[in-house]
Amino acid sequence: MPAGAYLHLDGEIEERFQCAPGPGGWRYTSRRPDGVRVDLVTDARWRQIRVELVTPAWWLRGGLTGPEVAWVRAAGETGTEHTERAAGFLYDSPGFLVAIAYSLELDENAQADVRLVRLSGPSLAPLTTIWRWRRAGTEYHETDTEPLPVTRYDITDLATGEIEAVHLAGDVVVAAPGIELTGLESPPNLRP
Repeated sequence: MPAGAYLHLDGEIEERFQCAPGPGGWRYTSRRPDGVRVDLVTDARWRQIRVELVTPAWWLRGGLTGPEVAWVRAAGETGTEHTERAAGFLYDSPGFLVAIAYSLELDENAQADVRLVRLSGPSLAPLTTIWRWRRAGTEYHETDTEPLPVTRYDITDLATGEIEAVHLAGDVVVAAPGIELTGLESPPNLRP
């Protein structure tokens, strides 16, 4: 079970995480010292079936329900229900990048446009956006045991045209904009 730490370069905040495949999918959990907690569960096709995000003042619970995501978001005990036609959520936690990349099942050099509900800030404000994901290639890096495949995804925000690269080794993000992998206590699961 991979466990380790990411550093969010904007704010120098550490995110301690664990992730593991399960009998029906994959789970990613993390905690940050600023009070943010993430619990992301996917099914065997990497669809986000259960998402729980907690900040010091807000919380959100939701998941995919057919062609839509549904969620409840609140600053107290009683929340407001929302639905949106989208493939899943996107948040600044690297676990969401892993789930989205593998849910698309892209071949080398293939691309797909995906509609996502992007959550931002301490209030988990939702904004529906369309992103183009392109699987740009895989490189192999030597390790003590066996070569480590690292796959690059080029991600374009279609609203701005901005392109960013995300590098995945199995179910661990090794590089992404604003994210640095600072520690890994066990190897990633290479066949997610």
